[in-house]
Amino acid sequence: MLASLQLALDKRKQEGLLRQRRLLDSPQAEHIVANNQPYLSFCSNDYLGLANHPKLIASMQQAVGDSGVGSGASNLITGHHRYHDDLEKQLAKFVGLPAALLFSTGYMANIGVLGALLGRGDAIFADRLNHACLNDGGYYSLAEFNRFAHSDVMALENLLKASSAKHKLIAVDAVFSMDGDIAPLAEYLELCEKYDAYLYVDDAHGFGVLGEHGEGSLNHLKLKSPRIIMMATLGKAAGVAGAFVAGEQVVIDYLIQTAKSYVYSTPAPPALSATLSTSIRLIAHGDVLRRHLHHLIAYFKNNLNCKKWTLMSSETSIQPLLVGGNQEALALSEYLQTCGILVPAIRPPTVPLGSARLRISISAAHSLDDVKKLLAAIHQAENVL
Repeated sequence: MLASLQLALDKRKQEGLLRQRRLLDSPQAEHIVANNQPYLSFCSNDYLGLANHPKLIASMQQAVGDSGVGSGASNLITGHHRYHDDLEKQLAKFVGLPAALLFSTGYMANIGVLGALLGRGDAIFADRLNHACLNDGGYYSLAEFNRFAHSDVMALENLLKASSAKHKLIAVDAVFSMDGDIAPLAEYLELCEKYDAYLYVDDAHGFGVLGEHGEGSLNHLKLKSPRIIMMATLGKAAGVAGAFVAGEQVVIDYLIQTAKSYVYSTPAPPALSATLSTSIRLIAHGDVLRRHLHHLIAYFKNNLNCKKWTLMSSETSIQPLLVGGNQEALALSEYLQTCGILVPAIRPPTVPLGSARLRISISAAHSLDDVKKLLAAIHQAENVL
């Protein structure tokens, strides 16, 4: 087995698919120290620049003193702390849904929810570009798992029309993590009403950034329905860690009893929830940050003039620069590193074959000068590579 593992690693390296970890020696921010080198970073999902916010640091320090460093037991034993409970209520109110439930990660939330709500005789309908954890949750559920072409409403309707499943659920990213585009959620909700289905929305990359006061993609699109269940992560725009699921009270009550990744896990330390309560308040009052972020996004899009590479269509913080080949994407990423700028090269299987790209993540923590430096380096790279 060891020999076969080494052969697989060698093959990955030859194909330009071997990933490397960077060692971070600074807080997550727009300017970081990685592998002992200073960089301007466009890698992070810290879209509002909260990961190193002094108010969050102070909240964490105080909460650790109050609640200790560990939860000590699963939620249904003695692990559900007052800080966890207060945050769940705060999150439900913030997104305008009846109830919410915390999970330790977005991955655990998605596999837990899909595995609990669907089973044999049911059907899940998933966008082909969904995040891997939505796919894994679908397979884990044992429900019939149907995938449709990216954002293809007609293809989805044909699948729903042909299905005789007892329960039907459409599971999609709201903002796609590698393309940055927004799913046609309004059309999906119409199909749910028409075919008696439910809509599960993974808003990992919209929460905190889109919508009024950062309430997320559902608010951004003015969607509200008892057929909607949403998930959002708390380690991106919220700047800390974890995830939550929100929906009707009966859904949350059922998940507390049956979602295995919730029932059989020790929850995150209570201090994280206390810190996140501060983060949600900052998000709710963060309109200035969001305006600055959207100004930077617009400036970048309007001033990038590439002939060799293509900027994909996105109005969000995720700005993918399509390169094509794996080695070419790696070469561009490595060139930018020589300019003191970190931008990750994204390759298959994360993205489809032949669509390797740079995933440029713009944060409210960036300055206009930071974006100008990135633009100059990309334009220079096109003349060199």
